Amino acid sequence: MKSHFKFDKQERNGIFFLLLIIIVLQGIYFWVKYRPADDSPLALNEDLQARIDSIKRSDYETKDFKTYPFNPNYITDYKGYSLGMSAEEIDRLLTFRQKGDFINSAEEFQEVTQVSDSLLQIISPSFKFPAWKKSSAKRKTFSENKKEVKGLNTATAVELKQIRGVGEVLSKRIIKFRDRLGGFLVNEQLYDVYGLEPNVVEGILERFQVLHPPEIKKININSASAVEIAQLVYINRSKAEEIVRYREENGSFSSLNEMTKMFNVSEEKIDRIGLYLLFKED
Repeated sequence: MKSHFKFDKQERNGIFFLLLIIIVLQGIYFWVKYRPADDSPLALNEDLQARIDSIKRSDYETKDFKTYPFNPNYITDYKGYSLGMSAEEIDRLLTFRQKGDFINSAEEFQEVTQVSDSLLQIISPSFKFPAWKKSSAKRKTFSENKKEVKGLNTATAVELKQIRGVGEVLSKRIIKFRDRLGGFLVNEQLYDVYGLEPNVVEGILERFQVLHPPEIKKININSASAVEIAQLVYINRSKAEEIVRYREENGSFSSLNEMTKMFNVSEEKIDRIGLYLLFKED
């Protein structure tokens, strides 16, 4: 055993330098990973940016680009710029979305962003809005004409069972889900009840709708703990902890768009999660 731990001077020097190299590399790694971000503001040359936007818009409108269907509510900075939108137009959209509002038509998109008619004509054929948003507009017309529509947040199990396709189990499940939410905020949350088929949901919404949404206290995603975030029906404890870790490593969330990559769910459910969140700086 003694022979294994007996080194000459050259070998000891080699071991020392190896340890030194390891310590230096570890120091560089932690410095790069945990160094404070540079918060110095960058000056924006507005004239140059306007020229770039103009050239890009002209180039986009004169070429034949192939685009794929997308929901304009979730346009990122990069996506909007690649579509030919200016920085101001993108900012108007992001500001609108941060309020928790949604665009439901090409006309609303132009009203919010103030894009030109020519650009709207090019990109609007690729707009794809969720089916539940389209049906929501139809139900609004129905509720305006039919005074017998009742409140979904006050419906009893007995009343729900009168709807075709809703039995004892599903009626209790709807009420249990409603209680966990603290009351439905929007009609579309009914689609999130496990086991409810879309056609059954449509049948329910012809008789019951959210007439009086409950008042809720939104959670600030940039300061809430994992325990507080996990209180939301749509976010489990492990996902809440992942959100907190991401926030600590990358900084505060500025909008719901930044969270979409963290959830392997549909855009519609992301909308529902956004109903309960605030994005204030901690």
